[in-house]
Amino acid sequence: MSQSTVHAAEKQDVARKTTFASIAVNSVLMAAQIVVGVSAHSQALIADGIHSLAHLVSDFIVLLANRHSAAAPDDDHNYGHSRYETIASLFLGALLIAVGVGMLWRAGERITNLQDIPEVHAGALIVAVIVLIFKELLFRYMLRAAERVRSALLIANAWHARSDAASSLVVAIGVIGSMAGWRLLDPIAAAVVGFMVARMGWTFGWDALQDLSDRALDHAETKKLRLLLSSTPGVRDVHELRTRKMGDLAIVDAHILVDPLISVSEGHTIAELARARLLTNTRILDALIHVDPENDEANPLPGRMPTRSTVSNTLSAVLGAHGLTYSALNLHYLSSGFDIDVTLPADLTEDQVASLESGDFDALKQQLGAREIRFMQTVRIMPRVVLTESNAVSRAT
Repeated sequence: MSQSTVHAAEKQDVARKTTFASIAVNSVLMAAQIVVGVSAHSQALIADGIHSLAHLVSDFIVLLANRHSAAAPDDDHNYGHSRYETIASLFLGALLIAVGVGMLWRAGERITNLQDIPEVHAGALIVAVIVLIFKELLFRYMLRAAERVRSALLIANAWHARSDAASSLVVAIGVIGSMAGWRLLDPIAAAVVGFMVARMGWTFGWDALQDLSDRALDHAETKKLRLLLSSTPGVRDVHELRTRKMGDLAIVDAHILVDPLISVSEGHTIAELARARLLTNTRILDALIHVDPENDEANPLPGRMPTRSTVSNTLSAVLGAHGLTYSALNLHYLSSGFDIDVTLPADLTEDQVASLESGDFDALKQQLGAREIRFMQTVRIMPRVVLTESNAVSRAT
């Protein structure tokens, strides 16, 4: 099981616990705010109750998004459903903006009709203080849990609870002012609460929109990923490192620089090791590693180079004229030039070796556009006989 899978399971569990706690607290406080707000004639407390109702709705959005974002990848969503959380954050932001604008509108109507504002009763102040205390405690509990699993949606929901606490403080101040004879302060407090709610909605919505637009991880996180890649054995350098967020997770694309003369399988093994290192980071959902023999940003390849089939056919024809064939062929396409490594069989006769040594391969290099053509011969190591004390014979290479 990968680190990201374990992290996702833990995040789901934390989301359920914190959100159910938030639902329980907000249900009770919302009912108290609206009932007491109506009976105590406090527009600010009613607005705060509507804010709590919006938080209650956002809690259910969080539960829904948490459930669907954990679904496994399918044919329509090859990378999973992590962006459901981002969509939920965007919806939550839009909801808060709508609620905040509604509060501002209602508060404006009250301010323009001050003569119709009744006297606010002391019960509104008591409820506002109680709500302030409970919302602050709820915020601290939710934020601590959300930061532990690094969930942007849960962090946003926690700060929504902090905005509830801040708005309750504003309500308390407005109620105190209204009770002291400044009735204007209660609708002003309601307007401030509406502005705070709308502003927080804009913040959540804008961040979610940026994530849906393939926003990259921050510089500090990217630096950690680069260090993981560059410290992988066999990796000489890292370039074109790109990330894009998928909910709270991210997908990574990177180019790694390896020795240009190693085999394809060794380069692949280095790339897989580098990818495995990236996946130890709990925020990485998947990674695609591209192997480069050199930095293709700084050293682009020269013009057109011959394909393997062209080199093979041409080389076979030339060697055939000398009565030779090759057993292996390695091609090196580099910005510094095109090199060819030819491995000849181990059982060459002296006449074949002499024929090869007398050959003029400059024309072949020019024909293929090669900088170097290197010939090597397979070395056959004969078995040796080892006699033991018991005269048993074993063969070793």
